[in-house]
Amino acid sequence: MFTGIIEETGRILRFERGAKGAQLTVSASTVLTDTKIGDSIAVNGVCLTVTAMSHDTFTADVMAETLRRSNLGALSHSASVNLERAMPAIGRFGGHIVSGHIDGTGTVTGLRQEDNATWVTIAAPPSLLHYIVEKGSIAIDGISLTVATVTDNDFAVSIIPHTGTETTLLNRKSGDQVNLECDILGKYVEKLLAPQKTRGITMEFLSQHGF
Repeated sequence: MFTGIIEETGRILRFERGAKGAQLTVSASTVLTDTKIGDSIAVNGVCLTVTAMSHDTFTADVMAETLRRSNLGALSHSASVNLERAMPAIGRFGGHIVSGHIDGTGTVTGLRQEDNATWVTIAAPPSLLHYIVEKGSIAIDGISLTVATVTDNDFAVSIIPHTGTETTLLNRKSGDQVNLECDILGKYVEKLLAPQKTRGITMEFLSQHGF
């Protein structure tokens, strides 16, 4: 599990495609501390398993499904990426529950400055906007952020200077794709309530479930 609090940015050193998957090598420093082969590191919010490492790089395999769901396949050599180690059991929970399992991608449509903050607007498909709520949480390229506004076509977040400095988000421009992971709590609630969709929420159902 991750929290969406980015520890550092790294750079893509090598991206080798296979028949359907790929292998990725990234330069890093902070996230390699105490890391060993088999550990998980989130790269732009994508949970990857370290398969090889040196004092300043790590390598991970990327499966075909990950390439389909995320923007990893579109990254070029030397591209900057957000990095976060999996949260230790004794760590602080500074963001929100981030699994590292990307739901899909959105497209940056605008960046606007407002005093010390920068508004970033991202268009997303209805299947993802369904789970995005105002003042809820969203992980954008692995960054835990609060949703400021939502429309039928897009949503917006407001970025403080520290987040802008420590992550890659403000290096994005209109038209760029970003990885999106919606708040997992909403997905669980929907799944649990799915049997009730046909008959609605009744007083009997609420009573049976402790309400």
